[in-house]
Amino acid sequence: MSSLVGPDEDMPDGKMPVPEDVQEAIRTLIRWAGDNPAREGLIDTPKRVARAWKEYCLGYTEDPSGHLARIFEEVGGYNEVVLLKDIPFQSHCEHHMAPIIGKAAIAYLPRDHVVGISKLARVLHGFARRLQIQERLTAEVAQCIWVNLQPHGVAVVIEASHACMTARGVRTPGVTMVTSRMMGTFLEDDRSRKEVLSLMGY
Repeated sequence: MSSLVGPDEDMPDGKMPVPEDVQEAIRTLIRWAGDNPAREGLIDTPKRVARAWKEYCLGYTEDPSGHLARIFEEVGGYNEVVLLKDIPFQSHCEHHMAPIIGKAAIAYLPRDHVVGISKLARVLHGFARRLQIQERLTAEVAQCIWVNLQPHGVAVVIEASHACMTARGVRTPGVTMVTSRMMGTFLEDDRSRKEVLSLMGY
């Protein structure tokens, strides 16, 4: 689901009830930041923030491996790299709960079956929609594909900017972080690793 939605459309059910203790926690944060949660512009903010966070963290409600359950064995003898790149994603860092915004490239070398390409993006989003660090996100996506598809190799590269660094702290905008995880053939064979990285644009 896109995050570009109106204040009452943060969730499939934009009017979902928000417990009072959750609203009060957000009011407390607003007070601590220096504003008045009772002023007109902030009256409904606690509900909006709560519903937004339910959406940001939808990954906790799903098992990403479930997206890889349906496979296709009729591949016409295809046995080369399958790559999906420039997959946009959004997550939040577990240290400051600030946005992590970036893109991922996911590749695997199939053994005897493939999976629908949209499923690779769904696996990424399933793990990204949780409180994360980029290193773990990269490893979780790769491990999920490795275990469930049992391919010859898996390669995942994630490039992202972190608001906890660009908007606070060191305040260094324009900086991106790149992480990678190679498994199987892409880890063990230097030629295969260079090939997949080149296909990804690295």
